[in-house]
Amino acid sequence: MTTPLSQLGENAILGRILPLLPVNESLVTGPGDDCAVVSRDDEWDTLLKTDVVVEDLHFTRNTAPERIGRKALARAVSDIAAMGGIPEHALITLLCHPSRPVELLEGIYRGIRELALQFGISIAGGETSGLPYDGLVINVALTGRVEHGQAVLRSGGSPGDVLFVSGLLGGSFPTEWHLDFEPRVKLARALLKANFRPSAMMDLSDGLGTDLPRLAAASGCGFEIDETALPCRPGFSIQDAVSHGEDYELLLALPPDIAEKVADSAFASTLHYIGRLTSGSARKIASGWQHFSA
Repeated sequence: MTTPLSQLGENAILGRILPLLPVNESLVTGPGDDCAVVSRDDEWDTLLKTDVVVEDLHFTRNTAPERIGRKALARAVSDIAAMGGIPEHALITLLCHPSRPVELLEGIYRGIRELALQFGISIAGGETSGLPYDGLVINVALTGRVEHGQAVLRSGGSPGDVLFVSGLLGGSFPTEWHLDFEPRVKLARALLKANFRPSAMMDLSDGLGTDLPRLAAASGCGFEIDETALPCRPGFSIQDAVSHGEDYELLLALPPDIAEKVADSAFASTLHYIGRLTSGSARKIASGWQHFSA
């Protein structure tokens, strides 16, 4: 008897797959965080990330190719930011049907190039392949670096830590924010430099309703949120802010003594209080995006 993916959902599927994956002693942090962390030397650790965008899921056929390429790379850069890291080298794998025009590919790589130059990323190679059906898929494998032992994980939170998000939530697709967002590398690095180090952090790609429970569970905590405090994008509701996804903002937990300083800091206009981690069970919250759902 077989079990369809839609019957399980993404989290349950990962729960069955991840125990099958081998690791070695150089892997510091494996599957389950925004990036893997690998020991490099006494100064730096290496971050590893792969991400994919699929036509009619992450963009439409009518989306400008430059914006498709930019988004494909920006998604992976956002995960490097969530670990407090700096992006370095990328491999690009592109699959499309042979009937598509070469100008489409040229535009995609122009968009990739624009964002790569902005963040000092080298495009080190990759792969192209035809698809036997009409469609377009781009996968980005990205490396980064973070100071040795200083990667910010999802699992470092504690009960009482205060939850913040950067920027606004909701309406990412209607406003096309998902195509033009700025990965929060500078903000994450500034937090670390100013001794506002989060205890836990991740980027919001699947929506607050899906990603906040992931961060809390990784930290062994529950959570409570103040929905009236959620920073909604103008014209969108609290429900939208919880469930829409593709915000690519940072969700972070700050120890209480650091959280008290946010209002009087340079981060006051960027970081928005939304709640705190708790020692009890998590409060029910509407779900965000779930891959493989029916």
